[in-house]
Amino acid sequence: MANDEKKIWGIHTYDDALFLKGSVIAIGWSEMGNLSDIEANREAFKEKYAQVYPDTKKRSVSNAAGMLYRFLYEAQIGDYVVFPSKSNREVNIGVIEGEYVYDSSQQEYVQTRKVKWLKHLPRMAFSQGALYEIGSALTFFAVKNYADEFLAALDKNFKKNDSAEDEDESVGPTADDIIESTKDFILKELSRQLKGYDLEGFVADLLRAMGYRTIVSPKGGDSGIDITAYKDELPPRILVQVKSQDGDIKETTIQSLKGAMREGDYGLFVTLSNYTKNAQKYLDNTPIIRGINGTELVELILKYYEDLSEKYRKMIPLKKVFIPGAKEE
Repeated sequence: MANDEKKIWGIHTYDDALFLKGSVIAIGWSEMGNLSDIEANREAFKEKYAQVYPDTKKRSVSNAAGMLYRFLYEAQIGDYVVFPSKSNREVNIGVIEGEYVYDSSQQEYVQTRKVKWLKHLPRMAFSQGALYEIGSALTFFAVKNYADEFLAALDKNFKKNDSAEDEDESVGPTADDIIESTKDFILKELSRQLKGYDLEGFVADLLRAMGYRTIVSPKGGDSGIDITAYKDELPPRILVQVKSQDGDIKETTIQSLKGAMREGDYGLFVTLSNYTKNAQKYLDNTPIIRGINGTELVELILKYYEDLSEKYRKMIPLKKVFIPGAKEE
């Protein structure tokens, strides 16, 4: 079978020694038992997973059951596997040599397949984009975008650091992917965890982190004003309306905020979604009201994240790291 007909799989583990010394790849979910006993279709795997782990959310059931099904039925003998080991920071490339085996002697990694390791290369031998792809959050996944790079590494003429002298062109796009993924995560968590009044409390805390004093209106009787904010002890006051709805904000909704404002007030409208064209035009023509959409809100969260209350930092857990960026011309 030609290389281009073989799939390339990525896999992660907490037990590097099991993989490297035992010449296997394996995944957990030991409570699922022998996967061969489950009917050979994805729906059956989902049903079984939901029975074994009843508290798992629907999307997580689909992801986990999909990985188990993929490991047993989609991965074929002759396919390649890429395993980044943490203990020695190497990228290990092998070929699957055996069918699925349920190994009850293992405590956790009971779902196994035999593999022959072909090469063990330092991470620096690969582009940043390739490393990012095999850094997937999934346990078992298909490698697609940088498959050719990993296949090239199997060539006998491959040099471990053959790209070290050249600038890695994947650095910029990879950094952008990481940033965009982080922004998507923040917006999804806001939408999932902070509906209605809960989002008002979060926006008030963000404004506090930005240096404003805030008063959250009592539930129910706010006349369209969710938060009142002041920069200092003196006017002007800023009247804030917050919407967690999925649809774009219409012009009439912003006009209701304008109607609640007195002379000298400023308005702030915050939404997780966006504004219709007419609403955006209204905002452009009404400079005393500032509109913040979901994308702009995420930018502010990233900027002031460290000053948010611990409650919200736990709700949206982020770790500050340095990532490589493309060099400026």
